Amino acid sequence: MLEPILGLTQSWEVLKNSPLPVAVYGTGNGADRVFDRFEKLGIPVSAVFASDGFVRNRCFRGFKVKSLSEIESENDDFIVALAFASGRKEVINQIKSLSLRHRVIMPSVPVYGESVFDLDFLKRHFAEAEDALGILADEHSRFVFESIIRFQITGEPDCTFNCESSKNEAFSLLSLTENESFLDIGAYRGDTISEFLDFAGGYKKIAAVEPDRRNFAKLSAQYGSTENCFLLNSAVFSHSGKAGFSSDSGRGSNLGGNEETDLVCVDELREQFGGFTYINCDCEGYEKEMLLGAVNTLRLDKPKLCVAAYHRSEDIFGLVNLIHEINPQYKIYLRHHPHISFWDTNLYCI
Repeated sequence: MLEPILGLTQSWEVLKNSPLPVAVYGTGNGADRVFDRFEKLGIPVSAVFASDGFVRNRCFRGFKVKSLSEIESENDDFIVALAFASGRKEVINQIKSLSLRHRVIMPSVPVYGESVFDLDFLKRHFAEAEDALGILADEHSRFVFESIIRFQITGEPDCTFNCESSKNEAFSLLSLTENESFLDIGAYRGDTISEFLDFAGGYKKIAAVEPDRRNFAKLSAQYGSTENCFLLNSAVFSHSGKAGFSSDSGRGSNLGGNEETDLVCVDELREQFGGFTYINCDCEGYEKEMLLGAVNTLRLDKPKLCVAAYHRSEDIFGLVNLIHEINPQYKIYLRHHPHISFWDTNLYCI
């Protein structure tokens, strides 16, 4: 149950009240969000450092970016505010090694949206979170759910390290076959198609949707001539139309911006392609809208689902509740794969 989490000390309080200097590790978008929160809460920062190879001669938020060795030479001890995410094994091992020498806290800020998952947020959404916990299909899913929420409150990396699963274990829940009709939402450059093929061993049909034009060009280069593989340079939403789009030529391209993209919804794609047996969705914070545009598909066909559940603070419980509301016959599993932060946390639904 979630009640004990309400008594935990928040990462922001630990950092604000720490007798040790706070050194921020990271200089990207995540670090900007952490700094903004620090300024709002009055949390002092003593230094900023980056991984070897990223230090160079530069500044970030008024601080000269240093190396870890420089920070360690200048301070007997300090507390590390980890402000970036990574799924690279060598980076994860580096953070584990760093935590043996210094206390490492990763304050949780959302990838998208403005709602920070702190104790006030949890209290406001406590009933929804409890509902989602009760819906999850197995004990490990409930353990992951509680661990991720503990992480978002405390910022303790061990909360995520201790609840990891391999992709092999997660995909065994889906039992993919060579006869799947696969819809890949947020196909990026083809990596999730490759992953699907590894686990399914073949396919009946693939429809892949990717809105970023440069990512789409790479996707087309890899799979454009593949038989029964249909590629769409569009964004999936709750309805069809057009919308602004922000392209960064990476995984973070998302709706909202000065570019324009076509919008499609899953129910329309179902009519166009004759239905799907498996849907993968990682659409950068618009998973809720995707589901709202897939109501008929989920009710009539009940395709297997893999849905990212980490982009917005409310996703980890909100998406569970929404899928259950649309079709209560789904068994919903939650799995977290090795990653610094709680990224790569997905719902697997059958």
